[in-house]
Amino acid sequence: AEVESDILRRVRALLRELDGHHPSCQSDRGMLRWTLHKKIDQNPSTSCVLVRILVKELERAERGDLRHYIIPLLHTLMYTLIQAPCIPDELCARVYDFCKRLLTLPKPFCTIGLDYASRLQVERTAPGTLYQRMVISEQSLPSAPFPYQEKIFIFADPELLPEAICNALVTDTEAAQVSQSPRGCMSCVVTHALQAALGDTCDIHGLRARLQALSPGDLEHWFQQVVAAMEGTGSAGGSDRGQHTARLERIYHDLLGSSPSGNAPQEGLQGTPLPNPSISFHLWTEDEQLWKELVLFLRPLSQSCEPDCLGQDLDPLEMQDLLTDCGCCEQSRFSVLSTDSGIERDLPAQEELCAPCAPCAPCAPCAPCAADSERSRLHRKGGMKKKLSPLESVALLQAGSAVPGGKPPGKLPSRAGMPPEPAAPLQRLHTARVVLLGDDRILGRLAQAFHSLRKREARRVFLTPRLNLQLYHIPVLPGQPRPAADHTGPEELCEVAGYLGRADPWYESNINTLCHMIPKLATMPSSPSRALVTDLFLTDVIAYYTRMGTQPVCFQVHSVKVLFRDSTQDPAEDVFLTELLTQVQDSPSHRELSTTKRKSTLDGPGIDLTVTYRKVVLSARQKELALSLRSTGLLMKAIPAEEAEDLGCLSVTITEIIRINNLAGRSFSAVANKFKTRYIKIRSPEQRPFTVRLDKDSRRTYRDVIGLEVSPCLEPSYCLQKTRTMKFSPHQTEDVGLVKYLPKSLLLPINTFAGIMQ
Repeated sequence: AEVESDILRRVRALLRELDGHHPSCQSDRGMLRWTLHKKIDQNPSTSCVLVRILVKELERAERGDLRHYIIPLLHTLMYTLIQAPCIPDELCARVYDFCKRLLTLPKPFCTIGLDYASRLQVERTAPGTLYQRMVISEQSLPSAPFPYQEKIFIFADPELLPEAICNALVTDTEAAQVSQSPRGCMSCVVTHALQAALGDTCDIHGLRARLQALSPGDLEHWFQQVVAAMEGTGSAGGSDRGQHTARLERIYHDLLGSSPSGNAPQEGLQGTPLPNPSISFHLWTEDEQLWKELVLFLRPLSQSCEPDCLGQDLDPLEMQDLLTDCGCCEQSRFSVLSTDSGIERDLPAQEELCAPCAPCAPCAPCAPCAADSERSRLHRKGGMKKKLSPLESVALLQAGSAVPGGKPPGKLPSRAGMPPEPAAPLQRLHTARVVLLGDDRILGRLAQAFHSLRKREARRVFLTPRLNLQLYHIPVLPGQPRPAADHTGPEELCEVAGYLGRADPWYESNINTLCHMIPKLATMPSSPSRALVTDLFLTDVIAYYTRMGTQPVCFQVHSVKVLFRDSTQDPAEDVFLTELLTQVQDSPSHRELSTTKRKSTLDGPGIDLTVTYRKVVLSARQKELALSLRSTGLLMKAIPAEEAEDLGCLSVTITEIIRINNLAGRSFSAVANKFKTRYIKIRSPEQRPFTVRLDKDSRRTYRDVIGLEVSPCLEPSYCLQKTRTMKFSPHQTEDVGLVKYLPKSLLLPINTFAGIMQ
């Protein structure tokens, strides 16, 4: 009763924080969830107590229509259930029934309820499956029944964060990986699976000692046996829990080779720790660094120069471009034309196929010829791939909008007397979870990199059908005073995180609180207590966020075309995510300066501008307006102040200079002219230059600008297919055919725990 009372008190404290009643101790903000789970880790036998309390609180929130409690409680429950050594089936059934009731609610409740209901259905049939799948994918353990891999990439901009914070984060993430080993992770999977199936009858100490004494080969054998049994039960709809338990009990007896499990000492349930996920920390110094890291994750450098490892669906031209972009091949690209007729009997002999293929010649020789001569004869290399049909092209482009699947690999000619094998579609077996540490400026760089990646994928699809890309954001402010010339405050530097916190209270409670905590932890003096706090807290919070944050909030990326004063200079095209700021530029020459002073005396400060924009109206009709005014600058905000506002609109504030004539003379006043739009054009009719700064980043400042055009950024795959369609229907203005099924706008998805709460 005392343990249950303590856990209930901690859960109620979590709910009070969701209501805005923060703990009296400011240092406890954001740590309530972490301390609750750590208490359960220290005493795993109390997992059932916590799950039972959370189920009661969920049912109470459902009766009281307290919907903002539901998703945080459900995430806390599922995270506990995944790590729990053993949960009674009747308790899992109550959670499963609750998740099914969420299907009647709007998004995101029905989405999360469906996801967790499907997981619980598998867990009830084969207890321990969720833990096993999480460890296998996060640690990239070899497993044919479940061949999925995940990795966390943490990106930080060294020019935006102090060196001390970057060094501390590198040290902490590396320290978290030191204790990880494939052998230890395999032992954890076997131990947890057997205990989840057998419960108290499992001799956990004897099992761990036996696994420790096994050789690496024997340990992997038993690991594969357990994984095959678990996945076989989970995938077979007719299998029941009793058959699954009997199957694992046989593995348990064969592994221990001792007395029946019923004679094991009754020591209660023992917890099996959940290993830290695979995390790599990167200082973002190159523009194409994100794309290169994703390619190397999909195809490690040791394999990237082998054509067979790149997949049968890449032609030599694509292969050469990929290797050149990755930096492991420096040979210039060229085309390879097939010289044979394409008929099977005209193919060259076996020994002629053993020569190294041209794209890989400078890197490494090709692998030895296979023993199966028939297969080698039928495997043609060095041919030029024919152009895809429009239908196949659109199927590939549509895969860019997070649609699973992609281009099927090419078919080999069938052997005589055998039917052709159907080509299986590519599966997204890899998941890259990219975490951005910093403020809105690093998210601006992310928008640039994401746009570049989508353009590359529109030209040549490689990552999209193979890789599931998930984006996360953890706000970090160094807490150092900024120069007086920069009027951007700390709150304004984290507008995206502030919006996500307003839309998702669980994100606000667990992630936004790290904004000032990470710099404090990073600058703590080295001591055992510092290592204890950072290794346990920071790594666990990042792991919890990436594991449970599955609901994206999609932000509109805006494109800007910049026109320069020098007519010989080509216009610049860029994208931004949060804001665009223009200011009057100082005149460099004395003549222009004297002219500017004389005109400022007559007309006031600033420059004359013509502004053309489409006003946002409720009827969604196009209403174009034009303004001519004198202004000292303008600010375009893409992140709304309230989560109920449209994320696709720009809030424009123009500082207009109004001349006032009175008896005392001429005076001027500044008036804020505000409106909302999606499309806007600005020109300086006098060719007076101004500066343009994107995403609050002084490094992305354009000077000597006389005009700009801003509009929602279009999805590159949509633009490509639209161009192809216009070739056949040049007078068609509306989207027709397959183009209208492609995503039109480029959206940047950032994951949170709940998305936008309705």
